[in-house]
Amino acid sequence: MFSLKAKVAIITGSDRGIGKGIATIFAKAGANVVIASVNTQRCAETCQEIKKFGVDALALHCDVSNERDVESLVSKTVKKFGKLDIFVNNAGVLLEKSLEEVTEKELDWLLSINLKGVFYGTKHAAKQMKKQGRGGSIVNIASIAALVGYPGLTAYCASKGGVAAFTRAAAMELAPSKIRVNSICPGLVETPMTKDALANEKMREENLNSIPIHIIGQPEDIGYGALYLASDEARYVTGTSLVIDGGSSVKDG
Repeated sequence: MFSLKAKVAIITGSDRGIGKGIATIFAKAGANVVIASVNTQRCAETCQEIKKFGVDALALHCDVSNERDVESLVSKTVKKFGKLDIFVNNAGVLLEKSLEEVTEKELDWLLSINLKGVFYGTKHAAKQMKKQGRGGSIVNIASIAALVGYPGLTAYCASKGGVAAFTRAAAMELAPSKIRVNSICPGLVETPMTKDALANEKMREENLNSIPIHIIGQPEDIGYGALYLASDEARYVTGTSLVIDGGSSVKDG
């Protein structure tokens, strides 16, 4: 059940954090995985860890804000493995700034990775999956910031709201080709992006108290959700947003 045996998956931003958690769970389920990010060294290190699960792994450099990089990522994956079954658009960045302080340069940077990167990944994954004619699964990592408004995160909320809306539209467009497109909306997850805040005991306790189930998520928690959406067992699921947040968005919403 929930096997990805012999499937090939690309996960962007998978050298650490949520992306690495997803890659690890996919590998445990039998998938050959492509670890891609702008940090080639970390990608190579993660590949070595992944191979311990008895699958193959490939480390590739990719700046998701650059369409040529994304196109190359797909072509190199197919050259290595002969196909592409799953694409996870995970790479993302965070910007914590008040609405009035966000500069045009910062906004362009954020949207180029969080939104354009997802568009490019979906576009080129879909092209390859259509060529193969066997369908496929695309999973986009959004956030509960797509569902709840947070002061100081206006640009980030906008980018993740865009991911959720794009996912729904892409799912409808690609459904005739049996390509499923879904998103995941994680709540607070312990990653390098959140480590500084969670290292402070007082802030950690405040965050814990804000989560109804009183657990801080781990990358693998998101990985298991991605595993379901990527698997054949989710063949009837497309255009949805899976919320994995310990109940935070229900409380805040």
